[in-house]
Amino acid sequence: MRIALVHDYFTQLGGAERVAEALYKILPNAQLFATVALKDKMPDALRDVSINTSWMQHLPKLDQYYRLYFPLYPFAVSSLDFSGYDLVVSSSSGYVKGVQTNLNAIHVCYCHTPMRWAWSFDSYSSRESFGGGLRAVLPAFIQGLRRWDEGAARQPDHFVANSQAVADRIQRVYGRSSEVIVPPIDIERFKPSSEQEDYYLVLARLVSYKRLDLAVSAFTRLGKRLVVIGTGPALERLKADAGPTIEFLGRAPDEVVEERVSKCRALIFPGEEDFGMAPVEVAAAGRPTIAYRAGGAVETVVDGVTGVFFNEQTTESLMDAVDRFERQSWNTEVIRRHAEGFGSDVFRDRFTDFLRRIGAPVNGG
Repeated sequence: MRIALVHDYFTQLGGAERVAEALYKILPNAQLFATVALKDKMPDALRDVSINTSWMQHLPKLDQYYRLYFPLYPFAVSSLDFSGYDLVVSSSSGYVKGVQTNLNAIHVCYCHTPMRWAWSFDSYSSRESFGGGLRAVLPAFIQGLRRWDEGAARQPDHFVANSQAVADRIQRVYGRSSEVIVPPIDIERFKPSSEQEDYYLVLARLVSYKRLDLAVSAFTRLGKRLVVIGTGPALERLKADAGPTIEFLGRAPDEVVEERVSKCRALIFPGEEDFGMAPVEVAAAGRPTIAYRAGGAVETVVDGVTGVFFNEQTTESLMDAVDRFERQSWNTEVIRRHAEGFGSDVFRDRFTDFLRRIGAPVNGG
């Protein structure tokens, strides 16, 4: 079989990119595609892999303006040629589920979420720094993008969702059913430590919808240490609101991340995520999570066992959860065992089994 693996775009390093990396390891003979790819934003295992990109790859200052080029992505997707492939696996939270394939080809879309900026535009845009002119024209454009996205969602033969929350969203938005296969977590990367230090941790891309402003606000008011690992467009705004107990490390080296995870009191996870890998990564180190009770966190955090929830996205609700967290004791071994159910080998076996069930037998990589 000729196999293609296509990811929306390699413009940042996050959970979706790690899934694309894991899919390539399952399908090592696949041809890799993306609308655009910035080499320094590729997962390590993919940086030396030949990648087919669209004409958007040659747009000026792509590394700075890739977000502003978003009206062009549907046209870039249509320019990618998959006519010679028997199996196409798309990794998509945006556009590439809409690629055109042969009539007899099998197209599987691993969907991280239906296009957030199209279907949750009001909540998404309310926390983005759009200028007045752009904000005025965006609603009309979004309506057109929704129509395009509805058509794109008819292209895959099969959907795979990264969580039950996303499967429900796919059903509601697209009217399509999906298989739930949770993303792979490199649980061997994180190890429990006999040491624990008195700080809490944020481990995330710093973008507005993740509601990291709640974490900064709560821990500033509590006067407790919060270490923030990650970078993104919300960084300067978060720094401006942070008190002296908030420490920003930026994009830290792997060894720093692993040490900070293993020694923290807990992860703070205040956004509504489609899945959210960080709670499971932290659990692999035996550390619990304080999470907003919504989205994928409901499926990865066990209340009172691997963490605690708060029910409102407010500073006060998060502060109350921190107080409840500190009045409990936590079993490192139990939390670690919970994480083992999300390992990379589990993902490989489940995805390979799914491909075989739909008639696309492949050899594991």
